[in-house]
Amino acid sequence: MQKDLIFKKFERVEPKELGSRKKIEIYYALGVDKNYYAIFKLEAKSRFLKKNAEDLITLLGKLIDLKDHNFKKKYLLISSPLCSKAKAFLKDNGFKVDNKI
Repeated sequence: MQKDLIFKKFERVEPKELGSRKKIEIYYALGVDKNYYAIFKLEAKSRFLKKNAEDLITLLGKLIDLKDHNFKKKYLLISSPLCSKAKAFLKDNGFKVDNKI
């Protein structure tokens, strides 16, 4: 994720609002560049697999329905290692992945 992003609006969305019980932090933001951002932060010890990536896409769909907006920028901030198939799947769906948190 870029280090020089500035947001006009930044709010947290609880996973319960999306019908999820996952331990993930979800943020909805509006940048000064007038782009809408969906930011998912996940701290885990186990490898992030393609199945997890599919679940993340489902959560994104629910966030789009909740906020009634299709996000231009989508980020996943993750602390665990990423499966190569999961990383490719997320990139194909417009996500930028940063696993240096």
